[in-house]
Amino acid sequence: MKHFYLIWNPQREGTAAMAEQIRRYLNEHGCTCAVRGDELTAGVPENAHGRICAVFGDELAAGVPEKAHGCTCAVRGDEFVAGVPEFVRNRDAAQPAAQSVGRTETAGISRSLLMKHTDPALVPADTECVITLGGDGTLIRAARDLSSLHLPMLGVNMGNLGYLTQAGCQEPEEVAGMLDELIAGRFQLEKRMMLNGAVFRNGVVLKEATALNEILISRREMPKLLSLQLSVNGQPLCRYRADGMIIATPTGSTAYNLSAGGPIVEPSARMTILTPICPHGLNSRSIVLAAEDVIEIEILGNDDDGQLAVFDGGEAVSLKVGDRLRVQRSSMETVLVKLREISFVDHLRSKMASQGAV
Repeated sequence: MKHFYLIWNPQREGTAAMAEQIRRYLNEHGCTCAVRGDELTAGVPENAHGRICAVFGDELAAGVPEKAHGCTCAVRGDEFVAGVPEFVRNRDAAQPAAQSVGRTETAGISRSLLMKHTDPALVPADTECVITLGGDGTLIRAARDLSSLHLPMLGVNMGNLGYLTQAGCQEPEEVAGMLDELIAGRFQLEKRMMLNGAVFRNGVVLKEATALNEILISRREMPKLLSLQLSVNGQPLCRYRADGMIIATPTGSTAYNLSAGGPIVEPSARMTILTPICPHGLNSRSIVLAAEDVIEIEILGNDDDGQLAVFDGGEAVSLKVGDRLRVQRSSMETVLVKLREISFVDHLRSKMASQGAV
């Protein structure tokens, strides 16, 4: 591999410095490494360059001491660029400024692009691998955003547990070793199943999205049971009264599904797991279905504001009584890079042990 795309989570400590280190190393070894954020200053008005106050409007410059003009921190202070890598600071600090402002649109920069969403159109056409710096959440978000590109992904764990991330790099030697493996092609690729979920209201699709871990039906805030009718392949199966329902992939079996008492499934398997959350019943257990099965859950009861459908803990849509959530295997798959030969059992044991669970 010679061409990489790097996504880093600015909310994780150390990711900024790690991003700069990775980019520099790859460039020194004849590779290209585009970093999400490079494109952020495209479209920023000329009058915004050289003065961070332009993100609010020129009127903010009135009353600002002359010595502050031209500084990246005239609005909030030097803490804006603390920990931000040089390749971002050199472009007028547009990215940290937009984050700090907290506005939806700042100088033509989308907040969702800055903080979460990665637009597939901005990924260079010659990209061979996506590297994510953060935790499982960073990798999952990137997998959903870029699923249409079918690019292999390597997650570098800068967080706590990291079931999905393959590398945990804290020292320069570890980073170099990981990148050398990628450049030399010493890795394996593993495909992971994804789910497609569609919310129907009065027969019309209200929301459709993919998920790598799980699609969740959950109550909002009130501590009351939800009433759910489950059907599989058009045939009614059972009715649940519970706090919610998890529809998980094998990859997601070690996430919320595990916490709710669901089974752990080998991640490369092809199946769908349904696990009720705190069901009110004596015989309510998880159900494991074939990947080809089509699952449909109808919202029953009389509360039009009490429940949500959530995709991988990110996107959410409100559900009303009579709405139906249809879940089936997605045509998209997530391709993960494996740098070392380690069985799922060994990987699971090490992660559990790090949390004191074994």
